[in-house]
Amino acid sequence: MEAKNPNFTQEDLERKVTLKAGDKAPEFELENADGVKISLKDFKGKNVILYFYPKDNTPGCTTEACEFSANYDEFIANDCVIVGISPDSPKSHAGFTLKHSLKHILLSDMDKEVAKAYGVWQVRKNYGKEYLGIVRTTFIIDKDGKISKVYKSVKAAGHALKVLDELTK
Repeated sequence: MEAKNPNFTQEDLERKVTLKAGDKAPEFELENADGVKISLKDFKGKNVILYFYPKDNTPGCTTEACEFSANYDEFIANDCVIVGISPDSPKSHAGFTLKHSLKHILLSDMDKEVAKAYGVWQVRKNYGKEYLGIVRTTFIIDKDGKISKVYKSVKAAGHALKVLDELTK
């Protein structure tokens, strides 16, 4: 793909999710809603449901977050931790968590470096406009830090149950 829009670099235009089952999950360290730094290695020995979403308090993102939270106990029973990542600030995550009584961890990737490492910060189109944003994607990371499943271009409604179903197979 050749760079036609001067607002995007060639790297932006070519970025896509290339991680697949069996790959080592890229490490990260980001702040949670309380400003505490959390890293992937903090969850060694647990399965991690790592989902990337565009923005707090938008309809699809709220649906997805609430469904993960509603099924939180079942994920915990399957030795999982749920981690949502978006470019929103820790303060935004704190408000989102409080407003919707979310039970799981939200991390702030304001510089988008983790989203880029996972390939989910991409050129998107909406109503004829192009912009850079998160492509809703979920990774199941096993207890050894390897990716066991990737869900690309996720539809928010019902997604948490699909992930849970995959874990209980």
